[in-house]
Amino acid sequence: MNDAVRELVLSTRLTPTQRRIARELVNRADEVAYLSAAELAELAQVSQPSVTRFAMALGFDGYPALKRRLRDLVGRPAEREQDGNDLQRAVRDEMTNLGRLADNLGDPSALQAAAGLLAASRPLPVLGLRAAGPLASYFGYFAAKIHPEVRVLQHGGSQLTERLEQAAESGAKAVLGYALPRYPREMLDALNEARALGLAVVVITDSPVSPAADLADVTLTAAVGSQLIFDLHTAPMVLTMLLLQAMGDVDPSTTQRRLEDFELSAARRHLFVE
Repeated sequence: MNDAVRELVLSTRLTPTQRRIARELVNRADEVAYLSAAELAELAQVSQPSVTRFAMALGFDGYPALKRRLRDLVGRPAEREQDGNDLQRAVRDEMTNLGRLADNLGDPSALQAAAGLLAASRPLPVLGLRAAGPLASYFGYFAAKIHPEVRVLQHGGSQLTERLEQAAESGAKAVLGYALPRYPREMLDALNEARALGLAVVVITDSPVSPAADLADVTLTAAVGSQLIFDLHTAPMVLTMLLLQAMGDVDPSTTQRRLEDFELSAARRHLFVE
């Protein structure tokens, strides 16, 4: 992720439509700098006039001026592998997303801050609705091996608020939320509710300009692939495992003890073939 491009986008309050364009700029700056307004509109799934209005919202005379600025920031176009079929290109895009995630971790302070907040929260509520539900469940499965009380909340409705209230009353200090496209409204409402309850909010999302980023105390980003019929969550899955690792590193001795206790229990119950 190009930090200069990120700062350019975050300096302005954007509409939901403009956020979609901004997300493409942040995640694909090296490509967008060489796209026409029509091509960017198609990529972001917005109208071409929306691209022009977006450029003007950032303080430029129009999209050509924004594109010139982007080229100054990112330099020459990145060399991308264009050979192969659509499936191969989708996989290569995920490799690019993982590369961006690795670059972002050059400064692991946000990840470590998130891990500290989540490890200290008892209980630890984890939110994931619709397509993000499996990621929340995946995190919850492993987190339960190193954390005494993890509560995965995968269903919306009025009970979601009640379960957040119950977690806060039980002593929760933080919540982890997975907010991925298409950003369910109930997820954003739940994050607002968590803040109102006094919980620190950690969000895993696809972009620093996602609508959930404004509600978070700590935002962790991992791009979502969009080359197939359904989104690819490869980078968010990897980020999930990195967050679990960082949580385990908060108190290594306790983590080791809990893992050893689980292994003894698993052996006693013959849980696994090997």
